[in-house]
Amino acid sequence: ASAGPHNEKIVVTNDGATILRAIHIDNPAAKILVDISKTQDEEVGDGTTSVAVFAGELLREAEKLVSQKIHPQHIIEGWRKAKDECLKTLESIAMDNSVNEEQFRKDLFNIAMTTLSSKLLKHDKEKFAKLAVDSVLRLHGNSDLSLIKIIKKAGGTLHDSYLEEGFLLEKSISIGSPKTLEDCKIMVANTPMDYDKIKIYGTKVKADSMEGIAEIEKAEKEKMKEKVDKIMSYGCNVFVNRQLIYNYPEELLAQKGVVVIEHADFDGIERLAAATGAEIVSTFDNSERGEQVLGHCNLIEEVMIGEDKLIRFSGCKSNGACTIVLRGASTHVLEEAERSLHDALCVLTQTVKNKRVVYGGGHVEMKMSTACDQLAKSTLGKQAIAIEGFSRALKQLPIIICDNGGLDSAEIVQALKVRINDGDKSAGIDINKGEVGDMEKLGITECMRVKEQIILSATEAAELILRVDDIIKCAPRARDRP
Repeated sequence: ASAGPHNEKIVVTNDGATILRAIHIDNPAAKILVDISKTQDEEVGDGTTSVAVFAGELLREAEKLVSQKIHPQHIIEGWRKAKDECLKTLESIAMDNSVNEEQFRKDLFNIAMTTLSSKLLKHDKEKFAKLAVDSVLRLHGNSDLSLIKIIKKAGGTLHDSYLEEGFLLEKSISIGSPKTLEDCKIMVANTPMDYDKIKIYGTKVKADSMEGIAEIEKAEKEKMKEKVDKIMSYGCNVFVNRQLIYNYPEELLAQKGVVVIEHADFDGIERLAAATGAEIVSTFDNSERGEQVLGHCNLIEEVMIGEDKLIRFSGCKSNGACTIVLRGASTHVLEEAERSLHDALCVLTQTVKNKRVVYGGGHVEMKMSTACDQLAKSTLGKQAIAIEGFSRALKQLPIIICDNGGLDSAEIVQALKVRINDGDKSAGIDINKGEVGDMEKLGITECMRVKEQIILSATEAAELILRVDDIIKCAPRARDRP
């Protein structure tokens, strides 16, 4: 995808939401499909293509029903019943292995493998799946992905990517400070360390002599020295500040053997505070709280990755944040790798929160489709026809999986339907062998939350489009020739 003729930025991707976000669309119905794909990406991270495809299939079925003179209201009522039936089916087949830690970790690994199967990272998916699972489990149940920093450095291959055991900050240590330090007590601050300026707009200070200016400067220095003494009273030996640090306070801190790091970005210090167990402070009057305020790590050192210097914090106290270093041949590869990994991380955090998993390979869709067929048999009136249409739309997803793999979709999907009707609880499409396989043995599992969001978003979007009677467009303004 290309982002416009004037901005020649090329994006190479197979991520559904990224492609839909990059293309310019005028059609209002198509814009709704783009929006649900974006929502899917923000909510659960994966299933962005599936949700747009399923909504499209529902609309295709709706078109057939409308041409048979069935009113949209009946179709929507039927769809809502089918949607509720699908959600009930999902609840009944979902598995929760969170009690068994080893089994739950295996589930997370399989989910990451399934998510990465359709991405650029497919060939190294085992390595990246392990990397994603390790980084998500480090958050101890926290779903804030901003605590996982992804650093992209061109050079090497994707296989050289790794999860940093410590925490990396993309800054360098100030001049005059030690470049390595053991047993670190870290103060993370967001405070002005330039001279205290008179910050009232339009204020002027008049001095009648050079001695007067020298006195003002001396007073500023004294004030700054006082601030540095207050900082030192906490007993820290590393000072990380969000804002600029002028030469004088930097020199004072360096003289006391403190490692000084300035201008750390705000996300960086949030992550650093989470990793080291520090509090971000802006005033320094409570030195008795030193133990609660300061973060701890075993070692700080400068490291080189590619051609850039970074600061590594090893042996962090709380390990509540981590850093993934991605290596790759070009920026396009790195950006696509980041998108792929982000999808996997999103799905894993949702699984850690939701804890329930289902089998992939078209198993869930076929199970829901069968449940809808059963519901249609016991439903009176025209709504039954709408429920059958919903069932057919669901069946299209495993058919598309087969078609994309170059397989005989009619034969495989029918075989899958028979296996599921016979009570097989783990049958699905084995795309490598081109037959119906056992998803439990193959380890193809997905997060239940992803499937749930696909059904909800696609049904709501299709309902919204179906309710539209007409599209009114404003006539373009008449342009008179001069």
